Amino acid sequence: MSLKGQLEAIIYAAETPITLEQMTQLVKQTIVAAGAVDEADIKSRVRSSLEELIGEYGGSDHGIEIRQVAGGYRMSTKPEQHEVVRAFAKSLKPPIRLSLPALETLAVIAYKQPATVPEINEIRGVDSGGVIGTLLDRKLITTAGRKQVIGRPILYKTTKEFLMRFGLKDVNELPSMEEFEKLVAESFQSELIPAEVAATEGSGMSAESDAGTDTDEESDDPSRESSDRKQEGAHPHSEEIEKSASAREN
Repeated sequence: MSLKGQLEAIIYAAETPITLEQMTQLVKQTIVAAGAVDEADIKSRVRSSLEELIGEYGGSDHGIEIRQVAGGYRMSTKPEQHEVVRAFAKSLKPPIRLSLPALETLAVIAYKQPATVPEINEIRGVDSGGVIGTLLDRKLITTAGRKQVIGRPILYKTTKEFLMRFGLKDVNELPSMEEFEKLVAESFQSELIPAEVAATEGSGMSAESDAGTDTDEESDDPSRESSDRKQEGAHPHSEEIEKSASAREN
């Protein structure tokens, strides 16, 4: 790849304005291999290629441009394209936020499809009826006929919307079960460790409080908590994991 192509890719991928110095360090080996003799020569070549790139994007054939922002460079839409971009942004669907039970159910369907609710329940160990409704509303799954067994339960499969939301060409691009289990384990580990630390720190304070005074905090009804968690098979850390999943999707 040419130096100009590398700089273009770096600026495009950068979430924040990237400086000339940062880009120089990233492409330094390429420039040295091309015959650069010293640091001054390396910086000169990067600056020259960057100016050429800025000039090319400045032409009327491009709807985006490379601008200097906050001491660095970044791509942005040209002012004359703002109206069409604003209209496009308004047409975008909001990001989907799914609870842990919904993600678990969706994963079971994606890997086992077509699957019936009893089959999903057996794998998850909890009733997934309510979650199925949520996934149908979000158009992430659809019906796929009925299974030819006693009772003829409805079969479910993933949709084109599912592929679009998760950036997949088809279901064959899903990670293997081993890779999926590793991703889930890493997600749980990253979410549970901070919670465990907070719980450990809070337990000491709680013990001191209980020892020093009598309280009537009887509102933490275990039966009510149990009932709440049964709704859609909710996991005690579903909210935190849901946020993490949403961040990765965006």
